[in-house]
Amino acid sequence: MQIPFHKPYITEDEINEVVDSLKKGWITMGYKTIEFENRFKEYIGSKNAVAVNSCTAGLHLALRAIGLKEGDEVIVPTITFVATAEVVNYFKAKPVLVDVEKDTHLIDVSKIEEKITPKTKAIIPVHYSGQPADMDEILEIAKKYNLFVIEDAAHSLPAWYKGRIVGIIGDITAFSFYATKTLATGEGGMVTTDNDEWADKIRILRLHGISKDAWKRYSKEGSWEYDVLDNGYKYNMTDINAALGLAQLKKLQWMWEKRIKIANTYNQTFKNYEELILYKVKDNRITSWHLYPLKLNLKVLRIDRNRFVEELKARGIGTSVHFIPLYRFSYYRNQGFTPGAYPNSEWVFQRVVSLPIFPGMKKEEIDYIIENIVDLVKKFKR
Repeated sequence: MQIPFHKPYITEDEINEVVDSLKKGWITMGYKTIEFENRFKEYIGSKNAVAVNSCTAGLHLALRAIGLKEGDEVIVPTITFVATAEVVNYFKAKPVLVDVEKDTHLIDVSKIEEKITPKTKAIIPVHYSGQPADMDEILEIAKKYNLFVIEDAAHSLPAWYKGRIVGIIGDITAFSFYATKTLATGEGGMVTTDNDEWADKIRILRLHGISKDAWKRYSKEGSWEYDVLDNGYKYNMTDINAALGLAQLKKLQWMWEKRIKIANTYNQTFKNYEELILYKVKDNRITSWHLYPLKLNLKVLRIDRNRFVEELKARGIGTSVHFIPLYRFSYYRNQGFTPGAYPNSEWVFQRVVSLPIFPGMKKEEIDYIIENIVDLVKKFKR
């Protein structure tokens, strides 16, 4: 049996929406993109939703909106995809790394204040695997030091923190619709905020800094004339991507419930084995279960995480590791970041593996994964 780490759930609904765009002849940003934005902000409950071509673009534009400048500092967790820190570097600003909690892999709020300096401008909490970070504590720290909070919600559609949906909690939130995400448009992202001024700025910046509604210039409502208001980027979504998003949004609840069921099935078995450490979801959180991170108890195993991944691969089971901590990359090592400064992140990285958890998984595939993991930990138990 061959089971990929992830497979997007694509049906005739997505195909029909894309074909509709092709038949209408409007395939770049247009009416479907605007419709997707409207449907998304209704779902989240935010005043504004701005579609972009990636979460990376969304985070970049969010930092432009708050006025990040060269020499500023932005706090980010050590365990995240490189894009979270990368966008800070775009400004010649400095990402400041903070260690994570061992059990949740979320930024450790108890370690944030010691990293704040007069140059600190913002905090970017990452909702790892779909579980929201400790937002009340983060917002309290931000208020105390007059900082902005930009949520990296690449994993968190849908997710809730103390009854509030992710997307309306911080100052600005960026979502990802990459191929492996809980809503997949191939490439794509969305920025949500209740700040109209920031939203307007992001709309302008996503399309070369051209004046508002410039995308209409080839339609009957538009004009060939436009103005350039700012130095912008080519970050707009296309109607083909938005068509996929519209279809996916309609089944978002169903896909989420399928992932919950898979996670619960994994948990029910793996909790019985001391060789395995379950991922902790805090009582006041509801996670999207974008990822299912499982850790190995290396004290009782004769196998490390890398070997474990290879053994599963040999049995046809695709896995991944989320994530290689930022300080382990050459670029960040060259800036002086070292593993010894982040002991929790190192502990997590040496043990964690992400298992397949996607809506189209069949029962026999889930059972096969469980059977082989149990077999491996029994085989390599000390």
